[in-house]
Amino acid sequence: MWLSALALALREIRRNLLRSMLTMLGIIIGVAAVIIMMTIGNGTTAKVTAQIESLGSNLLIARPGQRHRPGAREQAKPFELTDAEALGRDIPNVVAASASSAQPTTAIFGNANWSSTVTGIDNQFLTVRNWPLASGREFNSGELRAGASVCLIGATVSQQLFTQEESIGNYIRLGKISCQVVGILATKGQSAMGQDQDDAILIPLRSFWRRIAGNQNVSYIHLSARPGVATEQVKRDVERLLRERRHISGDKEDDFSIIDMKEIAKTMAGTTQIMTGLLGAVAAISLIVGGIGIMNIMLVSVTERTREIGIRLAIGALEREVQRQFLVEAVVLSSVGGILGILLAILASWFIAGALDVPFMLDSTIIIAAFLFSAAIGVLFGYFPARKAAQLNPIDALRHE
Repeated sequence: MWLSALALALREIRRNLLRSMLTMLGIIIGVAAVIIMMTIGNGTTAKVTAQIESLGSNLLIARPGQRHRPGAREQAKPFELTDAEALGRDIPNVVAASASSAQPTTAIFGNANWSSTVTGIDNQFLTVRNWPLASGREFNSGELRAGASVCLIGATVSQQLFTQEESIGNYIRLGKISCQVVGILATKGQSAMGQDQDDAILIPLRSFWRRIAGNQNVSYIHLSARPGVATEQVKRDVERLLRERRHISGDKEDDFSIIDMKEIAKTMAGTTQIMTGLLGAVAAISLIVGGIGIMNIMLVSVTERTREIGIRLAIGALEREVQRQFLVEAVVLSSVGGILGILLAILASWFIAGALDVPFMLDSTIIIAAFLFSAAIGVLFGYFPARKAAQLNPIDALRHE
């Protein structure tokens, strides 16, 4: 019974193929739009999360001054190397603490020059930032203690300065000093804030103090929390110890700020998920429009086939059989449109993900939900025309021209 209704529905759709395709277009576009929005949104969320995690494992960053107060950083007392050492020593859930200072500079090699940032680091920096080397070697303990004229450079700096020569072993000039390149940092790409992480030059912290900054201030303390430990607790412990070391008592406001990268990752991922949901909801509206198109064409079909319906009712067809026939046609239209929309969405998502450089993350749950929703649209908007066909008076239907 249902198979015969399906066969009749397919025959009717083939008989008016162009009209049927135009009717399904709304469903195709709706299903494709929902899947594309959700797929690209999920890929964007994954990319943002990966970019923040690339900064370091369970990373917290302490810096002088309050972020929400302009000029507070310049007014606040800078950190000292002993602050970083105390944080790494006295807080059990801190695996490593790294002191660093940074300053804009121009790197020069031969006739090439590049505006970058030079950062003075200690021996914990690469560990805390989870930053391996692509080639070369790290600073040894003697170079770090003596403040030797050696440096590590990022992939961007290497590409800009050394277009035809090997970078490792060559000397580059940073302002008034010359340093030997001993290693190339592994590529990290762009951060979630849009900064090129590979545009970096690292030198020993003591060399930075003596030959660039002219002081022993520490601009940042990077902290790596123990895996499995809540970074919120570690952040509170760091705040407590820094307040104690900087003699901040009572209700006095902190003169430093601590950035929890895991918290930022969670916030940014939540924001992109909300945007994805909103875009998906907007795209789903086109499915409703497609359902209205199906209802419209089914009403036209009922009008065109009034005599056929009258003949079927006159020779003994039951009302529910006529209703079933038109309802099946509506569901077939919406379901075929849903399948075509899924195929279009997979192809379009793959191209768009490649163009936007985000992971292609196809969620089977979204595909199933979109298809079921498209079939439900057929039932919902096909019921009224099917009911109207079933309730036709056979005599009036036979008289219809």
